[in-house]
Amino acid sequence: MTQNRYTAAVIGLGFIGGADQVSGDALGQRVEDLDGTHVMSMLNHPRVDLVAGSSRDEGRRDRFSARFGVPVYADWQQMLAKAGPVDIVGIATYTPVHAEITQACVAAGARAVYCEKPVAPTIDEAQAMQSACEEAGAFLVINHNLRFHPNTRRLRDLIAAGGLGTLTSASAQWTSGRLGNVGTHMFDAIQMVTGLPITAVSGTLDDSSKPDCRGDNFRDPGGWGVLRLGRDLSATGEGPGGDLMCVVDAADYGSAPPRLRFHGTEGWAECQGREVHVHVNGKDPDIWLAEAETAGSSSMDRAVGDIVDALDGTTTFPYDPTEAVRTLEAILAFHASHQSHAAWVSLPLSGDDRNIVLHSG
Repeated sequence: MTQNRYTAAVIGLGFIGGADQVSGDALGQRVEDLDGTHVMSMLNHPRVDLVAGSSRDEGRRDRFSARFGVPVYADWQQMLAKAGPVDIVGIATYTPVHAEITQACVAAGARAVYCEKPVAPTIDEAQAMQSACEEAGAFLVINHNLRFHPNTRRLRDLIAAGGLGTLTSASAQWTSGRLGNVGTHMFDAIQMVTGLPITAVSGTLDDSSKPDCRGDNFRDPGGWGVLRLGRDLSATGEGPGGDLMCVVDAADYGSAPPRLRFHGTEGWAECQGREVHVHVNGKDPDIWLAEAETAGSSSMDRAVGDIVDALDGTTTFPYDPTEAVRTLEAILAFHASHQSHAAWVSLPLSGDDRNIVLHSG
């Protein structure tokens, strides 16, 4: 049986887009430490053909062309016009241009947009991206990598089946600040694993004024607070539902490792990177080890695999972009709450709170 092939291109050929170590050196990070890159996730799929790349930076274009042997363009609009129909476009640019590029990609015929996080600087732009993709029948996939880890999905299923009993609380800890760039992963994973949307935020930002590694044009503080999650079940006759509280500890400076914990009446679980430690009452701890590091095993590789399966029509894509928009909204609610001395801010945002801009790279 003949299987479809799909063309792909990458816009933004830096660290995570083009696996460019020169760009990584400027950030003080190594490509091999990433959980995948856009270009390699496309090259690693046997039915995806990389056909083009685009970057404003001449050095990045030259290095990308030399490594991968595909046409490169200084202008992404020119790339869309000249590269021919592209099925999958990876967007690895700064956040402020995500919306414009996404809408142009689907207008040019892209069937899937695989975009870096956070989804956009504002709620209006994020919703415009979602609407454009829905109207074109295209998939909008945000690179929240925890969504695509097998152990995270396994924990989601365990909790949904009552494996920890009834959830009583959750907590999130990381010590690099950056609610927009790091917190977006954590907030999204919390909603995925619990199956509950964030409905309100009480937060205080860290005013340490930590410099942003992406330059002086960006400021992305961390902070401390509480997320309220829940679902109103009254329309289904199942009652009003219950609130789940999640404590957030995300200072700009610190040395404690990142952790996500989920506490239930029958046990608790902790995510430590790709590992998950499960403690069920009365049983020995169960440690789910990270998958082996092989080609095709990164979260980004698996995301592209899910995209291909959905384009084939064999499965439904397992990630509703509404949840990525809600994650952005929760981050912006943190900023809104800080402005009101940690007062609770409900989602969806309304009034002036909808106009807050996330200055994240």
